[in-house]
Amino acid sequence: MSVLDDTRLGPPGGADLPLLVVGPSLGTTSRSLWSSVAERLGGAAVVVGWDLPGHGASAPAAGPLTASDLAGRIAGLGAAVQAERGRSGQPFAYAGGSLGGALGLQLALDHPAAVTAVGVVCSAARIGTAASWHERAATVRAQGMTPVVEATPARWFAPGFAAAHPGAAQPLLDDLAAADPESYAACCELLAGFDVRDALARIGVPVLAVGGAQDPVVPAADLLALGAAPGALATLVPGAAHQLPVEDPAALADLLRRHVLGAPAARRRTLGEQYAAGMAVRREVLGAEHVDRATLGRDDVTGDFQEMITRGAWGEVWTRPGLTRRERSMITLTALIARGHHEELVLHLRAAARNGLTQAEITEVLLQSAVYCGVPDANTAFRLYREVLAADAADD
Repeated sequence: MSVLDDTRLGPPGGADLPLLVVGPSLGTTSRSLWSSVAERLGGAAVVVGWDLPGHGASAPAAGPLTASDLAGRIAGLGAAVQAERGRSGQPFAYAGGSLGGALGLQLALDHPAAVTAVGVVCSAARIGTAASWHERAATVRAQGMTPVVEATPARWFAPGFAAAHPGAAQPLLDDLAAADPESYAACCELLAGFDVRDALARIGVPVLAVGGAQDPVVPAADLLALGAAPGALATLVPGAAHQLPVEDPAALADLLRRHVLGAPAARRRTLGEQYAAGMAVRREVLGAEHVDRATLGRDDVTGDFQEMITRGAWGEVWTRPGLTRRERSMITLTALIARGHHEELVLHLRAAARNGLTQAEITEVLLQSAVYCGVPDANTAFRLYREVLAADAADD
């Protein structure tokens, strides 16, 4: 079993920084996928990437690929880099996108002593179906990469992203076009047989599972199911699809820093940093238009209050890694129903949808509130939710 070649990403760092090994999604290279995240992690980690066989400068696959073999090679890579840094025998953190994320789960299962934590990005315990992966493998063997390249932008990126950010999207598509078809097909066949859903309970290292709320490749429910692993945090980033490391590198870097690298213990954020983080989360949850309107409307009476809730509620509580945004939305809805804060309830019914809650899940929260908050309160909540849905449908 050979050790994977490595790609050094982001600013160099000293031996005192943790090592983060990052892996690519199928069809991409770690440099194209992870460089923007690595730059944002400067000072928090040394970031080293690796590439799949037949991708980038990596040698083509010599035969069939297995998740366990590649996980072992990732473990070997991390060990080799740690030894080079004078930290022999010390574990490393890992994060990977899509196929790279699936291999992170395998790494945690097969080599738990090798890693401190694993970030699983836009991935799941099983991705797609065996039939679809075998079909794609047959296609690239028969026709090369062209058919896959033509169909990929709609699968990889949120609507409008590739056109608005060609500098981020095009390098990934160029990687895909340049991939060795036989190696790509071997990766497809690996994914056809990959399924660790029944093994999640055996994972003994911290797992961050994060995906794009608009990802058509890994549906939200499949990503969020990784929360079943002991101590796992599963969450979604609004506005992103299947290539989160390039679609929202700032959000991903922040999550990795807090949940995979464990940086918060090193330095408490300043009040200014809390405010900036709170404003970012507030805009994502409540909607930029609403928050901008509230900010522009601040005056001598409301200014201090606006700053307090942005820094405290949003910058301190909503940014904590212990609960996902979906879970915080559920708790918030219940509290607002119980207290009869109907104006805020309407606001957070819309926010819950942005945080990845489905209509069925929101309905379940309202139904639960009928038992513990009271039928009249739930009745009002159901009426307001129907009005929200009707208004949103009219806007569409």
